[in-house]
Amino acid sequence: MSTLHGVVDLNIFSEVNVNTFKRVAAVTATMILALGSLAACGSNSGDAGSGSGDTADGATIALLLPETKTTRYESFDKPLFEAKVKELCPKCKVNYLNADQDASKQQQQAESALTDGASVLVLDPVDGKAATSIVKSAQSSNVPVVAYDRFIEGADYYISFNNERVGEMQGEALVEATGNKGDILMLNGSPTDPNAAQFKKGAHSVLDKSGLNIIAEYDNPDWSPDNAQKFTSSQFNKIDPSSLVGVYAANDGQAGGVFAAFRAEGLDSVPPITGQDAELAGIQRIVAGQQYMTVYKPIKIEAEKAAELAVNIVTGKDVSGTTDYEGVASYILDPIAVTKDKVKDTVVADGFYEVADICTAEYADACKAAGLS
Repeated sequence: MSTLHGVVDLNIFSEVNVNTFKRVAAVTATMILALGSLAACGSNSGDAGSGSGDTADGATIALLLPETKTTRYESFDKPLFEAKVKELCPKCKVNYLNADQDASKQQQQAESALTDGASVLVLDPVDGKAATSIVKSAQSSNVPVVAYDRFIEGADYYISFNNERVGEMQGEALVEATGNKGDILMLNGSPTDPNAAQFKKGAHSVLDKSGLNIIAEYDNPDWSPDNAQKFTSSQFNKIDPSSLVGVYAANDGQAGGVFAAFRAEGLDSVPPITGQDAELAGIQRIVAGQQYMTVYKPIKIEAEKAAELAVNIVTGKDVSGTTDYEGVASYILDPIAVTKDKVKDTVVADGFYEVADICTAEYADACKAAGLS
């Protein structure tokens, strides 16, 4: 810059000043945009986790289910949960993962979900005890865990049915159907499933003080209907199947395996068999007199409540109306016992199944006799 007698060369000054102003303006604009972006993220984050999906509009909710052999998960839990999330939070994403009864696979899926930015895990564990490590890992990343259907110690929330009551209902139904006297078989669920232990406890609380005699008991490693059939058939090598007055089967899948074992023996009728989950095949067997009862757990209520809870968590809304279950804020729902005379007033009345779903050609006559056609 040159001067003459203290006079500034204005042309040179103007050029420098304009260039400086441009640089300052550019920096200022960049800072404003950055601050605006931070404010926008903070305004929707609520109490969600720290992953990439932790804004209310774009939150990722991971749904981890345990297996596919029980038809409820793919047919009901998954679609009902996804539909409710979409209704409550259209821009939320559900990351669905199924472990196929493999606890190690579920552990890997949970870690992957966290890496992918899940803001909450809705977890139905393959192995309830092993799943505590998933809970700890998620919580260390500030991601809450909802224990879905099966309890996990240390979870942030738990939603399920009164599982001991399920077992009691099954036991009570078997006592009533058998006249409270005679020999029965008892098939329980997987030893790694915390719910199975509760069903078993509830059933034993009734059966052990009844007049029924449990001649053999089996804990089915993966709830497999095939395993149930094999176990039942193996007992027929030791006893006359017609001597049994009933069979306690913890769910409908196993009830189907038990029925198949009796049918393979060529028997004209089967003793009362219990069940659970109100699977379509189970309801059809009940209508046809091939299974005595099932326990209907309105999955729609459970799945939608879990979806509502997950959305409330990622949007920072208050969670209320819980009760305490083993130190975890919980929603405990009521199960419903279903025998042939209650099919119409329960699963049909709730829209769980249409009459047409149940009353296929094979079951047309049985449906007519049951008042369903």
